[in-house]
Amino acid sequence: MALASGRATSLIALAALLSVVGFLAGPAAATGKTGQVTVFWGRNKAEGSLREACDSGMYTIVIMSFLDVYGHGKYSLDLSGHPIAGIGNDIKHCQSKNILVFLSIGGFGNKYSLPTSQSAADVADYLWNAYLAGSRRGVSRPFGDAAVDGIDFFIEHGSPDHYDELARCLWSYNKAYRARTPVQLTATPRCAYPDQRVERALATGLFGRIHVRFYGDPSCAADWQREWDKWTAAYPAAQIYVGLPASEQTVGYVHPKNLYYGVIPVVQKAANYGGIMIWDRYDDKRTNYSSYAKEWA
Repeated sequence: MALASGRATSLIALAALLSVVGFLAGPAAATGKTGQVTVFWGRNKAEGSLREACDSGMYTIVIMSFLDVYGHGKYSLDLSGHPIAGIGNDIKHCQSKNILVFLSIGGFGNKYSLPTSQSAADVADYLWNAYLAGSRRGVSRPFGDAAVDGIDFFIEHGSPDHYDELARCLWSYNKAYRARTPVQLTATPRCAYPDQRVERALATGLFGRIHVRFYGDPSCAADWQREWDKWTAAYPAAQIYVGLPASEQTVGYVHPKNLYYGVIPVVQKAANYGGIMIWDRYDDKRTNYSSYAKEWA
């Protein structure tokens, strides 16, 4: 797995080794393809609109990020300056193209937590009525009558307590619907297994997709295959995605050549391989990295 970390000589050596091994291994078998590419949107206003991301034809899932304040009776959505007006129509437009749209909670700030069981129930109630299929008087809906397809857990801060309860509370809303599940759950953990901040939540078995971030951590990225095997073995009922950065400047970046020859042949051997997750839309728009991922995923 070739990594863009100029200061880490060991990682550079690993990249060179994988380049050679990759050519010997050959390209990924077509039978392992899923065609699934997830992208995170909402981290840079210059990335363009949600509608533009969906119209690119590159993605099957778009995750809006982040709802980064919750747990103490206050809620705040940070989409990096994107105007909220119009996003509801964009969500519907994406869904009309069979592209799922999720809302990610958490992120890189420190203004969220679930201090009690009641706070988990309260956050679930808020998410259901503000962003999902609910409609309770007194709860503002930022995107109007548009409903996201589910919630992504991107927990970088605080205690892991009560996230399993939040997952169960959110999932319980599906009981009223026989033909569909208006609440789908995904998680985006760090690559080192297990990620203790979401371990309890994932243990509920309610998460259909897990986007493992194989970037941002040199030691983990250097032994990514071992970690991949752990994730796929631990959650056989979930679809496991390889999370990669679209920026060449991020530790964990995989050159398209090494993606094709060194990574794809490995990950597609797993029965629960799901596809590729791209971080994020802004860098992907600049590098067009998803064009390679889409072709080979």
